[in-house]
Amino acid sequence: MKNLYQPEPVKIEKIEVLSSNVKLLRLKKRIDFIPAQFVLAGVWGYGEAPFGIASSPYEKKYFDLMVRDVGAVSSVIHSLKKGDEITIRGPYGNGFPLDFLKGKDVVMVSGGCGIPPIASLIEYFIKNRKNFGRIYLLYGAATPQDILIRNEVSRWQKDIKIFLTVDKPIAGWKGYVGLVTELVKEIHINPLDAVATMCGPGPMTAAVEKILKPLGLPDRRIFVSDERKMHCGIGKCQHCTTGDKYVCLDGPVFNYDQVDKNWD
Repeated sequence: MKNLYQPEPVKIEKIEVLSSNVKLLRLKKRIDFIPAQFVLAGVWGYGEAPFGIASSPYEKKYFDLMVRDVGAVSSVIHSLKKGDEITIRGPYGNGFPLDFLKGKDVVMVSGGCGIPPIASLIEYFIKNRKNFGRIYLLYGAATPQDILIRNEVSRWQKDIKIFLTVDKPIAGWKGYVGLVTELVKEIHINPLDAVATMCGPGPMTAAVEKILKPLGLPDRRIFVSDERKMHCGIGKCQHCTTGDKYVCLDGPVFNYDQVDKNWD
């Protein structure tokens, strides 16, 4: 029987700098997962932290994590080099309801470092494009340099419509400026047969919900990948409770009405 607490050492195959404080780590391991499931990654002696998987669920040779340097664990991970090892447990959680999404228009919304589970979902959509209606990505970042998917946009936009916005533009920026909520006016969906998937800061998802709901999307068709501090991954430590739910067991994906007002 597999020990759910047992970390496995995994070698770093590639490191890519995505922004001033975010790196992409490519880990040499096959992992079967549903977009929005997460792993606990760590370094012996320093602890672990949860990370959504950013790569395609169809990739069998490696998986990608985006690591933002914001704490003790992530700072140590940032100091590692290609060929070093980190520990991995998982994947845990439920992931996005892929069967429910089929045949529908899909609006994906993300902000900042909330893009990994959405990036994985996009790869799933591209592989199965004929099974879905119109697909949109609305993504906001602080500056153009903080857009973590810059290298993927040209490939993705062959299959989905992408709208990018930033808070602080620079010379030459041709995208939108302002809040990601302002991008909703650019989408055209069938409200009776559409869904939304979101991952990002609580205030962002709350603001987007207030715009999507009047368009005809009820909270039960808005799916949010929640981000909370997870330690054990199997519902024992109580670090990730949100209302009467555990993010690691009942999530990280919830219908919006399950986590409304329970943001970090």
